[in-house]
Parts: sequence; C-alpha cells; structure tokens
Amino acid sequence: MGGNVDHIAQHGLTPADFEFVFQNYEAETVSESSGRPMRFGRTVDGRLIAVVFEWIESEMTVYPVTAFEVRERL
Repeated sequence: MGGNVDHIAQHGLTPADFEFVFQNYEAETVSESSGRPMRFGRTVDGRLIAVVFEWIESEMTVYPVTAFEVRERL
C-alpha cells in the first residue's frame, strides 16, 4: 500500500469506508483548509466520517485525499 491509503488507515478507516461514504453521502461542502470537495456520511458500522477528494478528468474520476471521523454535525 502507500500514500493516501496509509493516510486513511491512520484514521482507523479503510478504502471501502471512503468509497461507501463517497457514494452514499449525506452532505457535501468544500474543505476550508484545502479548498477540496468534501462529503460527510456514515460508514456501514455507523461512524460519521468526512471524505476529502479531488475530481480528475472533468468529474469522471475521483482521487481520494483523506478520510477521518468527525463529531455529529448533520
């Protein structure tokens, strides 16, 4: 592995968690710190997480940047 997969894992999450929330999000915004798109949603086990990503090729491909658990906000 490596790169962003390791970064996501440091937050106790998996690429499957990222993908699930990316596809089943409850809210979307822009990260204040990076300016990247950001989605919020629940993992299969119920944790509320944020996923930060970049669109590649005119919103046809997603590059995962990071994911992390957040406090209730929705």
